[in-house]
Amino acid sequence: MEEARAVARYLRVSPFKARQVADLVRGKDIDEAVGILRYTNKKSAPLINKVLKSAIANAEHNNDMDSDELYVSEIYVDEGPTLKRMRPRAYGRADVRRHRTSHITVVLREREVK
Repeated sequence: MEEARAVARYLRVSPFKARQVADLVRGKDIDEAVGILRYTNKKSAPLINKVLKSAIANAEHNNDMDSDELYVSEIYVDEGPTLKRMRPRAYGRADVRRHRTSHITVVLREREVK
């Protein structure tokens, strides 16, 4: 079975927070997934929406797939490198601030016609 994929790497959003949004659209048709992402009030929703639209464009342009039959077969968020920054604290001490990054992958497939 043919599939189309898109990957966004090094996005400045925590993987834990991005996975909450990714779980909402896994297994949904693309129209429903885009609608869910449009009204989800999370930082990662527009980022995932952008990757989803890129996967749709890849499916139509590269693989000649019918966009009406597409659904989100896989979506996963992997952890990217963590940016470490120092934050001054009392008595000359310092705390480490960890700015986490994510790699978001979206895989689309066509629904099987019975």
